[in-house]
Formats: sequence, C-alpha cells, structure tokens
Amino acid sequence: MHPNYLKNYSKLTAQKRKIGTSTHASSSKQLKVDSVFPVKHVSPVTVNKAILRYIIQGLHPFSTVDLPSFKELISTLQPGISVITRPTLRSKIAEAALIMKQKVTAAMSEVEWIATTTDCWTARRKSFIGVTAHWINPGSLERHSAALACKRLMGSHTFEVLASAMNDIHSEYEIRDKVVCTTTDSGSNFMKAFRVFGVENNDIETEARRCESDDTDSEGCGEGSDGVEFQDASRVLDQDDGFEFQLPKHQKCACHLLNLVSSVDAQKALSNEHYKKLYRSVFGKCQALWNKSSRSALAAEAVESESRLQLLRPNQTRWNSTFMAVDRILQICKEAGEGALRNICTSLEVPM
Repeated sequence: MHPNYLKNYSKLTAQKRKIGTSTHASSSKQLKVDSVFPVKHVSPVTVNKAILRYIIQGLHPFSTVDLPSFKELISTLQPGISVITRPTLRSKIAEAALIMKQKVTAAMSEVEWIATTTDCWTARRKSFIGVTAHWINPGSLERHSAALACKRLMGSHTFEVLASAMNDIHSEYEIRDKVVCTTTDSGSNFMKAFRVFGVENNDIETEARRCESDDTDSEGCGEGSDGVEFQDASRVLDQDDGFEFQLPKHQKCACHLLNLVSSVDAQKALSNEHYKKLYRSVFGKCQALWNKSSRSALAAEAVESESRLQLLRPNQTRWNSTFMAVDRILQICKEAGEGALRNICTSLEVPM
C-alpha cells in the first residue's frame, strides 16, 4: 500500500546489516564490562567515612567491622581496600562526637536565650536522662534543636540526682546562664528538683529590700554615717559560686498534662452505676489479657498463632493507648472471628 515507505525501510536495514558485519569483523575479542561500565575507584578515606556513617546512623555495634561477611562486602565493592579496625573506628567516633559537640557549643554561644527539654526513663533495667536544646537564630529567625545528652543515671531518680545531671549538662555546654526555661513531665521528682533548686520568677530584689538597714543615710543606700559600707549578707550567700545546683524556670509539658487530664476525666463516667458495672467486668478481662500477653512469651505466641496480631497494652500517660488497645481486640474479633478470641482466652486461662 505504501511502496515509498517500503523502499526506505529496505535501504535502512541493508545499511544496518552492513555496519554490523564490518564492526564484528574488525573486533576479534569481546568487549569487557569495564570498558562499557567503568568501575569507580574510591579512596580509603571515603570508604572509612561511609563505614563511620553506617555504624553511627544504624546504631550498629563496633564489632560489625570485624565480621568476615562485612569485610567481604567492602572488598567486593572496592577491591584492595582494607576495612577500618575496631579501635580505629572507636577513636574516629569519639573524635566526630567531640567535633559535633564543639559545633553545637559554638552555635549556642551566639544566642542569648535557650530552652531545654528533659526526660528520664528506664529501659532494660537501666536508667537514662535525655536533654534537648532549642533556640531561634537571631538573624534568620529559624528554629534550631540539638540533642545535648543521652546518658546513664545511676541510682534512684531522686530530685537531687536529676538536678545534678541537668546542671552538669548545662555547664558542659556553657549554657547555664542562658537557659530560660526547661520543659519536663509532671513527675514528682522533676517538680521537686525545680522547686528546690530552680530560680524564682523574679530574681531582682527591690531597692527597699536592699536598703532596709537602719544605719543608712538619706543620700545613699548601703553606706553608714561613719563612712562604712554595708553589704547585704543574704545577697552574698545567694551568689552562685558554681558548686551549687542552678536550674532555670520550670515548664510542665502541655501534651503530658492533657493526656493526664483526659485519662482522669474519663474515669468520671464511672459515676454511673450501670456503666461502672459493665466497665469493671469488661476491662477486668481485657486487663488480664494485656497482662498475660506482655509478661509471658508463650502467651504472646498463642495470641499471634490465633490472630496473626499482637495485643497492645495501654499506657497511663497516653490517653489514646487505651482506645488503640481495645480497637486491637475488636480487630481480632472482626478479622479472625470470635472463635479466635475464645481460643486465646482459653489458652491464657482468662474469662471470655
């Protein structure tokens, strides 16, 4: 139907066959992969930096670099490159942490006001305290945040231990006099720490308080009639000598307070006797399920084998955790059926 197109097609295909035949005849050997896709050679310094970032960001143990499989991976990607040793890796991480600390300290030295957030917790029978700093760049008005510490806490979480840890971290980064407010949860230990060692809302003493001595004349405060200068002993004793704890003003976490308020307010529904009876009956059985599944590995396996899901346990400081825990039970009933839930209750010896 289109002879002109057929003529052009025949001409082009004949030319292509001719070019392919001449190329094949001229090259007696097959092309190497390196000539088509050249291998990029990376310096050992770049490889060590990549390994350092991999260990830090993934929170991998230092022994990772000693694994034969890890060494084989690096040597396969970059032949001839030796993997960094564990002592060298440890020293490199310590050096990087020191450089980062210096950068954070230098950045905070350029601002006048800093706010911090503090929290303490227990995980795997070990206690920790975390402090985060927040400030606004005076030039660009951008918000900046930096994690200052995540360190072990030895002993009980008393108010003195918390005050000492926070004071040491503030002094370590030279922001002790710049922190205007610290936000924590409503724990009694934090509350007492700031009540005992925190600054008052108004630290400036009035002129009348400083001049309450009867020996002062009308011309000036603090100088007696015989030319002797009087000093307020309380002001001298209250001066910070660097050895006493000094904590900034305290701010309760609004999210934590709202969670506590909503959790407490939800209990007001128990004033209804009919609802109270149903509530205690249902949630008593739910609590037994949550306790069994969280304290026993066999119980958790029994739940997973029946429903392919795990039960969620409520948290007192998270109001929606109870909702999510109940919703998970309803999800098991919907997807696996009431028979699965009945089997779970039977295996865990919990009333249905």
